[in-house]
Order: sequence, then C-alpha cells, then structure tokens
Amino acid sequence: MPSGTCSTESVLTILSRRLDGGRLTREDLAALLESPDWTAIVAAGHALRCRMHTPSEVSYASFRIVNYTSVCNVGCSFCSFQDSEDSERGYVLSLDEIVQKTREAKEWGCDAIFLQGGVNPHLPLTYYLDAVSAIRSQGLAVRGFSPVELVRLAEKEKLPLRELLGILKEAGLSSVPGAGAEILTDRMRQILSPRKLSMEEWCSTMGACHEMGLPGSCNIVFGSSETTEDLVEHLGALRDQQDRTGGFQSFIPWIFQAQTKGFPIRHVRSLEYLRLLAASRLFLDNISHVEVSVMVMGRELAELGLYAGADDVSSVVFEENVLASRGLKTVRAAERFLTEAGFTPRRRSIDHERM
Repeated sequence: MPSGTCSTESVLTILSRRLDGGRLTREDLAALLESPDWTAIVAAGHALRCRMHTPSEVSYASFRIVNYTSVCNVGCSFCSFQDSEDSERGYVLSLDEIVQKTREAKEWGCDAIFLQGGVNPHLPLTYYLDAVSAIRSQGLAVRGFSPVELVRLAEKEKLPLRELLGILKEAGLSSVPGAGAEILTDRMRQILSPRKLSMEEWCSTMGACHEMGLPGSCNIVFGSSETTEDLVEHLGALRDQQDRTGGFQSFIPWIFQAQTKGFPIRHVRSLEYLRLLAASRLFLDNISHVEVSVMVMGRELAELGLYAGADDVSSVVFEENVLASRGLKTVRAAERFLTEAGFTPRRRSIDHERM
C-alpha cells in the first residue's frame, strides 16, 4: 500500500476527533491507512481499546475447527483446501467422525466447535442438522457455516434463508462466522472468488443471521492486489451493516497466505498490519471487540497487536486444515502467551461471554 500525503498534523486532528467521541468518515479512514505516521495511529487505537475494555485483561476462547467436507464448487483463487466434486481426494465426514472429534475437543478443554466446510452441493439438510445436534448433545456450542454455505444450502433446499436459519438454530446453532468476506468490493470479488456472494449478498446474509438471533464475527483478509479504496469500502460495509443489525461481536484482520500458484500475494510489513488493526479499532466504533490472530500472524506480531487496539486473541484453535497455523495449541499456551505479553488472561465463550 503506498504511503499517502496526509500530513502529521491532519492525522493527529483525525485521531483527536475520534478520541473525543467523534465518528470517523471514510475519508478519515483512507487518510489513516495511507499515513506514514503509523505509531500515532497505533497509540490512538490502543488508547481507545483501554477505554472500552479493562486495560490489563485480554480475552480468549478455546474451540476446535471441524471441516466437515473438502468438496467445494466455489473455486476461490486463493484456496488450496478445496476439492472438486469429481476429485478422489474429496471427503465428507461421517456423523460418527464428527462426534468423535467433538468428544476429543471436549477432553482437550474446548468450549465450542467451529463447523465449516466447502460448498458441497450433494449434502442434504439432514446432514447439517444431525451434525449440529450431535455436537450440542456433547455440551459444546456450535458456530458454523459461512454466508455462502448458508445461501447455497437454502437454494438447494428451496427454503427462504430465514426459515433455514430458524431450523439450524433450533437444532443448536448459536452463531455464524463472518467467513468468506476477504475483501468486500466488486473488483476484488472478481479476482478472489467470482462465484462467492457479492458484497450486498454477504452483508444481507449476515444481517439475516443477526436478526434471527445468530450473532458472530467479521473480518478482513488483505495482502493481495487490494487498494486503499478497497479496504475503505470493505470496512465501511461492515460498519454500515453493524449499524443496521448489530450482530458482529468482533472484528479480525488477517493476511492472505500463499496457497495456490498464480494468486497475487505481497509482503505485508508489520507496521502496515498494525496500522490497519488500529485504524479498524478507531473506525469500527460499533463493534466491541477486535481480535488479533496468533494463528495467522504469529506470536511476536500478535503481541504487538495487543498494544495496537486488539483486546482479544483469536484464540486457542485445535485442528486447522485450511491455513498454515502459527497459533496457540493449548489453553495453557494461551494463558502463558498473554501473561508474558503483560496481560491477565480472561477466558470467554465463543460468543464473548465471560467464563
């Protein structure tokens, strides 16, 4: 991302206005994202985080990701996990396998299962309902199904989306991840995943989830060929949707990993990541929690993120098959990481309730 021409004085004016309680404009956000004065932005992000949450505490959760199928017909350009419908490698976990993974997760101290897979057109609704019910029967919460999974399943079953969400919620689904957003602009959708949902479809689907009592997270994934304008449009769409339905409990910034040949990946400098994290804390004034991903960013940069606006680590993750994990594998490791970073660890549920 190029350095902008916004002066230090104007950046400090923007930061001062935000810390005085004002709402940033999209033009303000663009100025922050292009400013070379990243340390002032990071300091302001941390100051706001300390006003919103207990400064000495950082929260974390513990969950297992269960990728129930690798079969997917969406074909995202950056994903190496997906298998085509006719691939010999493609798999679908049986209900017994899902139950076994859930029992293991419970033994490991997990509080929830994050149920996510490819968009597999051959799986019936009963498969999803049985999987959710089986996990809940073991006493763990279930966060599951990205917006595109939900929309394609509703289309396949010829159900209105809200009716599908009600059925899944009755089976035991408690929240929905904001997965599949990456960069929510039409230009970047064509580069990344033209068969996924558009920005409007993604936002309206998450809004329907919120209105049905299924809150969740939202994120951004950057480090490809996006521009400042793309980043601003993405974050603006998240804030606008939160104004409408209020169901985003947290925001998580990630960077793309090199998984497939030909997909444009660029090096994201540490200062760029911290600047975007802090600017997001300042701009997304209606989202309470900002998470830093130890799994993707590594421990050193994640620790700095806790002094740049983040109040939560995106958590102890057992079994990650899609991304190369640099994360925390046990509850003890998470608590040691946070203690050594200078914070008191506070365990939470996957839905951000204190435990």
